[in-house]
Amino acid sequence: MKLVIGHLYPRLMNMYADRGNVICLAQRCRWRGIDVEVRNIHPGPLSDAADLDMLLVGGGQDREQLLASQDLVETKGHVLRDALGDGLVALAVCGGYQLFGEYYRDHTGVELRGIGVLPAYTIHPGEGSQRCIGNVVTMWHEEKLVGFENHGGRTYLNDPAAALATVASGFGNNGKDRTEGARWRNVYGTYLHGSLLPKNPAFADHLILQALQRRFGVPSLPPLDDTLEAAAHDRALKLAGA
Repeated sequence: MKLVIGHLYPRLMNMYADRGNVICLAQRCRWRGIDVEVRNIHPGPLSDAADLDMLLVGGGQDREQLLASQDLVETKGHVLRDALGDGLVALAVCGGYQLFGEYYRDHTGVELRGIGVLPAYTIHPGEGSQRCIGNVVTMWHEEKLVGFENHGGRTYLNDPAAALATVASGFGNNGKDRTEGARWRNVYGTYLHGSLLPKNPAFADHLILQALQRRFGVPSLPPLDDTLEAAAHDRALKLAGA
């Protein structure tokens, strides 16, 4: 078996070590004897995404996010929407999360279009507003997801039931409704950096299993020794005061 991981904008969108999510997924596959190809996807035409099994994009500052938005919407949007609608597994973090939603309106009022696969939109409340920054603990099903957030925009969901997780500690999407992230089909958006997946192995394996089920019909994953990952997870919980 082989999985192909597409790393979208690895140079433009890689805040707070979001590249670690790609490394984590690839390594957890290899430990299980699953071949992996990591394919960097840079600005420019993308003719097809049918051979991708997972797609990851990280966060970026406003300048990088503007460049990514222009390329994503004008060049790649139709190809990626078709693939994501067909079940492609995707994780979009922070700025990438915002661009997978409907739009991001920045602190000056400039609106960056997204590709609209996640039922969410983001508005920055303006200069001088408090940033949503700090360690985060959320509940995803019966699991705690831990990470670090740092964003000025406030994200609102068209349907609160589409949230990825519920905030136990931290701001989450907007600091008001206790939602964190968004999901649609096999697409997940989140503000959790850190990077997210190395210290949340259950969620990492969830993404891998979805990709394997879609491509090969694999029903389950053999367990790994996650002693180090559990220690990192517990340390993040302590940093968040949880």
